[in-house]
Amino acid sequence: MKPILTFLCFLLPVCSVFAKDKQPNVVILLADDLGSKDLGCYGGPVKTPVLDGLAARGVRFTDFHAGAAICSPSRATLLTGRQHLRAGIYGVLQDHMHDMHLLEREVTIAEVLKEAGYGTAHFGKWHVGMTSGKRKKPSLQDHGFDYWFGLSNGANPSHRNPTNFMRNGKPVGPMKGYSCQIVVSDAINWLETKANPDQPFFMNIWFNEPHSKLAAPDEITSIYGDLKDEGALYSATVDNTDRAIGRLVAKLRETGKLDNTLIIYSSDHGSYRADRNGGLKGNKGSNFQGGLRSPGIFFWPDGVRGDRIESTPSGAVDLLPTICGLAGIDKPKGVHLDGADLSPLLIEKGTFTRAQPLLWLAPSSGHLATLREGNYTLMGYRGYKLPSNQVRKNELLRQMAKLAGIDPSTPNLGSRVSNTTFTSPEYRRLKSEFVRLRTFQEAWIPTIKAGGFSGFALYDLKADPLQKKDISKQRPKVTERLKKKLLELYRDVLEDAPDWPVSEEDAVSVQREPLKALVEASCIDCHDADTKTVLNFGDLGFDLADADTYDTWEKVFDMIESGEMPPEKKPRPDPNLKNVALKSLKRHLRDTSVARQKRDGRTSARRLTRAEYEYTMHDLLGIGGDLASKLPPESASSAFDTIAADQGISPV
Repeated sequence: MKPILTFLCFLLPVCSVFAKDKQPNVVILLADDLGSKDLGCYGGPVKTPVLDGLAARGVRFTDFHAGAAICSPSRATLLTGRQHLRAGIYGVLQDHMHDMHLLEREVTIAEVLKEAGYGTAHFGKWHVGMTSGKRKKPSLQDHGFDYWFGLSNGANPSHRNPTNFMRNGKPVGPMKGYSCQIVVSDAINWLETKANPDQPFFMNIWFNEPHSKLAAPDEITSIYGDLKDEGALYSATVDNTDRAIGRLVAKLRETGKLDNTLIIYSSDHGSYRADRNGGLKGNKGSNFQGGLRSPGIFFWPDGVRGDRIESTPSGAVDLLPTICGLAGIDKPKGVHLDGADLSPLLIEKGTFTRAQPLLWLAPSSGHLATLREGNYTLMGYRGYKLPSNQVRKNELLRQMAKLAGIDPSTPNLGSRVSNTTFTSPEYRRLKSEFVRLRTFQEAWIPTIKAGGFSGFALYDLKADPLQKKDISKQRPKVTERLKKKLLELYRDVLEDAPDWPVSEEDAVSVQREPLKALVEASCIDCHDADTKTVLNFGDLGFDLADADTYDTWEKVFDMIESGEMPPEKKPRPDPNLKNVALKSLKRHLRDTSVARQKRDGRTSARRLTRAEYEYTMHDLLGIGGDLASKLPPESASSAFDTIAADQGISPV
């Protein structure tokens, strides 16, 4: 347990005595990629009677927000009550590519409740860091969970019959059924087999649905449309999850624990489907409201008066302090929480206050920061550049769309293509490359920390909920006031955010990306194994310490710079990508040359041999013929020869 919590062990007995009879069990239910207007109780098209019932007997928030517009950052914020950069998460995690993870120093909801005497368990998707190969990361036990059953990221090969679940770090193997039902079955089993049934419990249940790759029973899908219709299948996964939650609620009712259980339901961010975000601007991945707005349902019959709607702006960042407030537990000592305690709103006692505005950061997005205070939201645009192979990414999207039968002109093509149910070996290969190209790189962190903002936009969400009009020029005082708060918070967060170490191999890999994108977009079609040309980029490595490889890349540089590659009749490469790629290659060639000189010393100047002279005259002046025979005989020491002793030149 973290040192930061040691003082709690002296305080918690007092708190526990005070709230012994009222301390609720806690269940957090989190959907994956669910929109703010999916559920029936939010006016959505999906039949969700169980969640609608929890909302009716509880408090339904209408202005609730995820911790971020993308997965891993959102989950880190939910668990800690802190801005995800502070917690170590800059972007969506790929455990095999990243060292970053939820820092072990962070105090999670599970750790706080465990210190208060709760049994703690996690079920379902995790996605804030698991050990992968040589990249060692804290376990879920290190973050406060006594037991866990779940997966690093998504269910594979789909929600149906997944094969990649683990239990306390050990693979379970192929399982029958649908992910949401499998997760709830394990949660119910944990409840039934707990060593101490009277111990209060915390269950963190994070579903895979409705994230792709989608799967649901045909009898549910047919309620919403054709079995092959992706919208119908998406709705069916939400419906199936509601049914799974119904099984859990029934078990809690059967054991007499339901009324003293605090159940919180939300989503990790907006949907990738534009039709499920209530017409709000933006979707999953966007810092506009469509990417951030999520359902927020709080149910606790013994402690919260139900049948209420709450419109106060709030979010997942508030969950840790709110749970502490409702359970009568002290908040972590010495930890700066970015969230606020919503318990005054829920129990209708005391005054709700927020010490700082709500803040969302997306360091690799064009919309770097979004700040919310009252009805106003200020969006800050990124002022620094990060490597981006947009040309190649666009080409990959077009190729994937063609394979999947999707119109390339479809709005929000990236989300549409990435979340299709279509698959094939070629599609998976293209998607793998696409994911790699858009993945956050830890080598970017110094650029992010040295960077800032290029501009700001202000929106009044009460007057303009769809964020159609930037009013920053019309409201300069409001803009400046919120800008000052945003910049102060941003600096504070970056001071907390760790600098993840980057291996030399990873750093070089990031620098090579523009060159790789240029080759793949403009060169490899003419120079791969199938074309049988002398230059084969498929086999050409990048170990410039190898003399032959160095010479080849030097020639490639010259041909691309001169316009000789690609040939005149081929499409011209993107100018920006070409410039970035050539700069990268030139830097690598120069660095390798300097390193070679330091190792081997400089090459001594000398006279040319007969053959070298002939080749040079031919290359420079176009003079052909047998020039070597016209040079002085080799017996003359002052002439052109191959005698090593005579290769030197006068120092003058």
